[in-house]
Amino acid sequence: MSENPFAGKLILVVDDEPRMIKFVQYNLELDGFRVISASDGLEAVEKVRTQLPDLVVMDVMMPDMDGYEALRQIRTFSDVPVIMLTVKDEEEDKHRAFAAGSDDYVTKPFSPRELSDRIKAVLRRAGGFSVTDSEPIRIDDRLQIDFARREVIVDGKRIGLRPTEWRLLYHLVKNPNWVIPSEMLLQKVWGFEYKDDVQLLRLYIAYLRSKIEKDPSNPQYILTERGVGYRFVVPEPSN
Repeated sequence: MSENPFAGKLILVVDDEPRMIKFVQYNLELDGFRVISASDGLEAVEKVRTQLPDLVVMDVMMPDMDGYEALRQIRTFSDVPVIMLTVKDEEEDKHRAFAAGSDDYVTKPFSPRELSDRIKAVLRRAGGFSVTDSEPIRIDDRLQIDFARREVIVDGKRIGLRPTEWRLLYHLVKNPNWVIPSEMLLQKVWGFEYKDDVQLLRLYIAYLRSKIEKDPSNPQYILTERGVGYRFVVPEPSN
């Protein structure tokens, strides 16, 4: 039997329903994780500060401070991976979760295996990708990309990228002018479990465009190849 690389990872489970916390905790501990819990958003923010979990599983619908607001507060001081739990499954709810800084989104009801697999996939992404580029890449007069610092420089201004955003941009930029199939991007950036989640990819492409394109509705760098995938266009140098 192969060793579990995630054994001992500390997971913070946040939910205002004690039965849900016990259900999640029991099954995650069976899978080798260590688990701590919080019953509301305020307690979750404090435990992220003091307990330094490896990942947070957080319900959206909670009294006083909902999961979205708790996540926004967490993102002011921590890049800890966060998976949101909710009974909703609408595109707008997913957009809110990812826009607030979530790394994944699982809809209730879910199986213990599904949640565990998602946790492992997010932990792999958080710890398993690095770049060696030390110098910014000059795309054209207005855009440079600094992978070492996870930043883009647009018109001389540095703009921070979230971990998932820079992983996606990295794979696009490292294959300039080539069409990369959506399924391949999803596997490279999120993992095999996400290879069919084109909605997730579409959301993150929109986030990247909002940060680097002069007109996100008429992109010049990240182009959509309908029905296939995406292509990062490097302009021809002017003479």
